[in-house]
Amino acid sequence: MKRFIGFIKKEFYHIFRDRRSLFILFGMPIAQILLFGFAITNEINNVDIAILDHSKDATTKEIINKIAASEYFSIKQIIEKESDIESIFKKGKVKAVLNFEKDFSKNLIKDSKATVQIITDATDPNTANTISNFINAILQKYQKELNKDITFVYQIVPETRMVYNPELKSVYMFVPGVMTIILMLVSAMMTSISITREKELGTMEILLVSPIKPFQVIVGKVFPYIFLSIINAIVIVVLSIFIFNMPVQGSLLLLGLESVLFIITSLALGILISTISATQQTAMMISLMGLMLPVILLSGFIFPISSMPIPLQVISNIIPAKWFIIIIKGIMLKGVGIQFIWKETLILLGMTVFFIGLSVKKYKIRLE
Repeated sequence: MKRFIGFIKKEFYHIFRDRRSLFILFGMPIAQILLFGFAITNEINNVDIAILDHSKDATTKEIINKIAASEYFSIKQIIEKESDIESIFKKGKVKAVLNFEKDFSKNLIKDSKATVQIITDATDPNTANTISNFINAILQKYQKELNKDITFVYQIVPETRMVYNPELKSVYMFVPGVMTIILMLVSAMMTSISITREKELGTMEILLVSPIKPFQVIVGKVFPYIFLSIINAIVIVVLSIFIFNMPVQGSLLLLGLESVLFIITSLALGILISTISATQQTAMMISLMGLMLPVILLSGFIFPISSMPIPLQVISNIIPAKWFIIIIKGIMLKGVGIQFIWKETLILLGMTVFFIGLSVKKYKIRLE
């Protein structure tokens, strides 16, 4: 019994001495609770929308002011012609456009009916449907206020149109997200485990003191995973096209190049994880727990980032998956070219350079 108690004490001492284990045991559950509590929500807040007002009369201005005064929407831009709608959607600046017909107020008085078109970006069908319902609710409330003191009823008729995904197929949202998760986890996890295995066996130090430069050692270790991840990406795209009827409106070449860039970014992140992991188990835990939840919750894959608290919105900017999902949705669903996604591409490229540079620096410091 004493040996058993002593063994238990030893295990406690071992856990308390290992800061990484303490972080996994206590830090990760706290982070998960906070992320699930704040990020998982079907509500919308401060969603950017645009206004196309052909009438520009007192009634449309009053409706616009009511929408702007709500906590759900933020009027990002006022556009002047219908040809700007497609461009503003492709740039990803807004999630919806309100298109007021010409002579809105006159039609409302003369015919007791006026029309406003609600055009939403349905690449995320759940968010598009929620936005449409919220705008309809605001219009219905205004209509009740308008008819409160009169016997002749005015009627505002909203016409909803979903672009890029008119049938609201959820597969259009899940395929880009699943592709991002698989490429991120497989690339980062396998790379971190591979390099950590060398460290655990004691062969990494031998490689690093060899005539080969540290950067060459790292590239040589991750190159096979680049090849395997590219195969994964091809398989996912082929399945999405032929099994789920997922459209690819844009260039397949551009999609392939952006996927390779994201794979390299994920591999670079895996290298960075390997520099702070002493064992394969630690590397796997960090890759799974430290990457999977942020990718799912903070990338905009399932839940709109604009509805999250400001601190989480800021943190989401350092998640590579967020930028890749914007890129892949833009290419596959919107058919955009590099002129619309060059900023996201540069961000991924910058992250890749940063991860690789920091990893090489850490290995050099370890040798000194």
